[in-house]
Amino acid sequence: MDQDLTPLLNDWAFQPGQINVRLIEGLDGLARVQVRLDLGIIQMHVNGRPDGERPFNFPSLLDYFESRLEEHNIEPEGDDDVEEATEQQVLTPDDCKALRDESLQFYHRYIALLVLEDYEGVVRDTNRNLRVLDMCADHAAESEDRTALEQFRPYILMMRARALASHAIQADEPKAALLALDAGLATLRACFEDQDRADEFESSSEAQLLSSMRGALMPQLPVSQKAELRHRMQEAIAQENYELAAILRDELRMLRD
Repeated sequence: MDQDLTPLLNDWAFQPGQINVRLIEGLDGLARVQVRLDLGIIQMHVNGRPDGERPFNFPSLLDYFESRLEEHNIEPEGDDDVEEATEQQVLTPDDCKALRDESLQFYHRYIALLVLEDYEGVVRDTNRNLRVLDMCADHAAESEDRTALEQFRPYILMMRARALASHAIQADEPKAALLALDAGLATLRACFEDQDRADEFESSSEAQLLSSMRGALMPQLPVSQKAELRHRMQEAIAQENYELAAILRDELRMLRD
């Protein structure tokens, strides 16, 4: 059998400076997403684990470990059960590395799905990777494994909010998109505060991207939104909450007449 990929690569030229993605149907009739790289092609399942594997007959390693942890959260009956539960509730360094490797697969997929405007898929996969961060933070045996992925939390939160807002815009619901962006910015701010980096929030690329989306969205809001903002600004002034009043005033200025 000819295993040379040259004809396939020649048929789909790599284009620098952009993410080259396409959706295809596999030989089994299931959808696949392909990403063209400079040296080849990545192919992933659209649903389930991107590589199509089912570790321990679970949809993913995350599902396996979640099931295992849930089982051992049941109240133990005796001393032996207590010892076994304590052991099973801890993720070893190898466990954490396997989870990180699996999360990288989902990262590649949600980036591709964003390009394909499959925003529900992006929300699904970003939510999934956030579960990995929480699991490692709560159950990893080694301190470095508890924090290894935390550097990526702001980015994942941003991508989730971006996808939620984009999905709302796609459905012609600008107000829902605004709410998604506001919630995303609030969650992102809390994340930076939890990481003792509150002073980095405003200048972070994640906050700036969501704020930029918000600014572009404001002119699309219905006229009634202006009245609501004016009312909230007047209430803020009456309560001497001048910081909030200033924010609302700036939002009003961003609206087109």
